[in-house]
Amino acid sequence: MRTPASAAPPGSAARIVPFGDAAVFIELGDRADPALAEQAQEIAAEIDAIRGDTPGLGRPVPAHASVLVPFDPLVIELAAVTAIVSAHARGRPARARQAGDDAASTEGSPVEIAVRYGGADGPDLDEVADRHDLRPADVVELHAGARYRVLFLGFAPGFAYLGGLPAALATPRKATPRARVPAGSVGIAGEQTGVYPLSMPGGWQLIGRTDARLWDSGRASPALLRPGDRVRFVPAR
Repeated sequence: MRTPASAAPPGSAARIVPFGDAAVFIELGDRADPALAEQAQEIAAEIDAIRGDTPGLGRPVPAHASVLVPFDPLVIELAAVTAIVSAHARGRPARARQAGDDAASTEGSPVEIAVRYGGADGPDLDEVADRHDLRPADVVELHAGARYRVLFLGFAPGFAYLGGLPAALATPRKATPRARVPAGSVGIAGEQTGVYPLSMPGGWQLIGRTDARLWDSGRASPALLRPGDRVRFVPAR
């Protein structure tokens, strides 16, 4: 008989609940925050490291402020998975990013992505500028001047949700999504920015385009960006 998953472990703000009959969900918060995404990545990495010694445990999937841990219910009980998850989530209360966190994360070089802003490559640049009472050049300067961190991958292969967008550029998605967004399109949605890795439908505000290949199945590591990577956009000349 399976035991229901526990609520938040003592001393932790994490909330742990069953997710269907073959997964456990760890909720660290309810907002897109780089600090929460970093915690989710750390928890997922720790659980992933023990999968080889834990038959039935699947590969954990981190997101904005949560981790999904799949498992095979024919091999391992929900109670056992919950105990494992609780051990790794315990002692990790949700927290806001503290002063100095960014300084500690500046080691190494960011991934630089060259972008052609505006025109046919960025058909929504003027709309974003008008919405915020800015010039298109101001939008480019703000977008390219920020430093971003990959919060998690999702939506499509290699699609990286990037945190760090300047508040002055936060823009809702388009009311009516496009039927086709070209691969390499750089967009804004809410408080995030990202690059479409493939040609697909999408509703993000498109401000530019890059020739960088965010997803290439022929590479040893198909995704150009990974959770935790830092990213910098560079206006193409």
